[in-house]
Amino acid sequence: MHELGIVYEVIKVVDSFVEENNLAKVDRIVLEIGQLSQAIPRFIENCYPAAVSETAYENTKLEIISLPANGKCKLCNEVYNIVDHRKICPKCNGEDFTLISGQEFNIKEIVAY
Repeated sequence: MHELGIVYEVIKVVDSFVEENNLAKVDRIVLEIGQLSQAIPRFIENCYPAAVSETAYENTKLEIISLPANGKCKLCNEVYNIVDHRKICPKCNGEDFTLISGQEFNIKEIVAY
């Protein structure tokens, strides 16, 4: 499961942020994960407690915001969720689209003091 490795990398980034900004405690880490990302939010949530066990982040909350896999139809310009609609435009039934979002994996916010 590569999600555990992803969580460890997130913690490294948070560590750097905490050190650079002389912060004492991290209350919450907010991640944005796209529907087409290589990371599965449920697995990230399941791995998180093990990754932060017995660390300074043991009581830090993890919040995950799922970002939709949106595409723009090349025929009619409709923007739609390509996962929900199985890559078929709900307006014109076109199958050719440009991906707009859905592959993201971002640390959106670190709530700390």
